[in-house]
Amino acid sequence: MKIKIKKLNDKAVVPTYGTANAAGADLYACIDGEVTVKPHETKMINTGIALELPHDYAGFVFARSGLSLKKGLAPANKVGVIDCDYRGEVMVSLHNHSEVPQTVSYGDRIAQLVIMPYITAEFVEAAELSATDRGEGGFGSTDKRA
Repeated sequence: MKIKIKKLNDKAVVPTYGTANAAGADLYACIDGEVTVKPHETKMINTGIALELPHDYAGFVFARSGLSLKKGLAPANKVGVIDCDYRGEVMVSLHNHSEVPQTVSYGDRIAQLVIMPYITAEFVEAAELSATDRGEGGFGSTDKRA
């Protein structure tokens, strides 16, 4: 699948896959200088790119496991969603979950982009829903079964 990328900044780095079978493409920071993210603070980090995603596909911005484990930096919203009709800059809201300030520099890999199809549902109001073994149990209820 070919995805059109528009560089909004000449220094922007086109997303890359770390291996031939990687699901996520690395997104790179496109910033001047460095950005310090204090403990428990969130900063918006530019990537300098915009995307043109096909209809019925969306881009999902996930944490990079190494960055979150080593530095405690991960997207604040856990998973960012880029709709197929959005043409603005891809931004990553990096949150510092650690107890020490962390620095982001130009060219750092800050998140990963996974492109997936989605279904637009038609929600139909109903007086009743079908019965299941689980029923209304949630939030750990499956751990309590005998």
